[in-house]
Amino acid sequence: MKRLTIILISFLLTASMLASQEEKKDTVYIPPYPLTDHQAYQGGEKLVFTLNYGIVTGGKATLTVVDSIYNDTRVHHVIGRGVTVGIADVLYKIRDRYESFIDVKTNEPVKAIRSIREGRYRYYNEVEYIRDSSQVLSKKSGVHNVQEGILDILSAFYFARNHKFNDNLEVGEVIEFMTYFSDENFPLRIRYRGTEVIKTDFGKIECYKFSPVTEVGRAFKTEDDMHVWITRDKNRIPMRVRFDLAVGSFTCNLHEFKGLKHPFSSVQH
Repeated sequence: MKRLTIILISFLLTASMLASQEEKKDTVYIPPYPLTDHQAYQGGEKLVFTLNYGIVTGGKATLTVVDSIYNDTRVHHVIGRGVTVGIADVLYKIRDRYESFIDVKTNEPVKAIRSIREGRYRYYNEVEYIRDSSQVLSKKSGVHNVQEGILDILSAFYFARNHKFNDNLEVGEVIEFMTYFSDENFPLRIRYRGTEVIKTDFGKIECYKFSPVTEVGRAFKTEDDMHVWITRDKNRIPMRVRFDLAVGSFTCNLHEFKGLKHPFSSVQH
């Protein structure tokens, strides 16, 4: 059931999969990326995904953005939820939630929440980001020193939507973020594979294609066993995640969306 958990909330738990592949590398320093002028998302955006194994739907995931105020700071409150449905929900119930409060000006998180309910397993933690001292305050483990510009899992994805998923990428280039995940520093790396047009329920969509950098030989046999497709338009939203594992291929597809900041212009006619 561990693999089902990982696959179910593809975008939220991609980092969980990657974290399980790598040794702790707390001493690695990844310089933060500079900001651009681009804004890919806005408050009111909602993305809904379904997880499929062949013709069977086993899970649902949502990503929502809400305009909010946290400690007198304007933030985008990003909420990611993942649940099992159908027979998967009977066999192994999952109710996971990730939250990030992202400073609108800096695009860096001021707080992150991780709430996990998977079968009988429970995990809950809140992490405050103390920017002026490059520290985080974990509700579970206390104060930790971190590098400047550190992100959490959700804010790293939304930062990339704004500032890294674009035509300036070169094929083979690796995007790197230092994140604070599961009470430790964790380097998140994603390799750019180029552009590709994929068939979806919305038509043919032109996308940027990425492969998270994983360690071959554990859950994955090759570096091509997991791919993520991001729309090649100003919204830069995830259209599909595919996992090719020994037990078969799992696909997480965008099912519906609303509140996009820009026209959905990556459809090919």
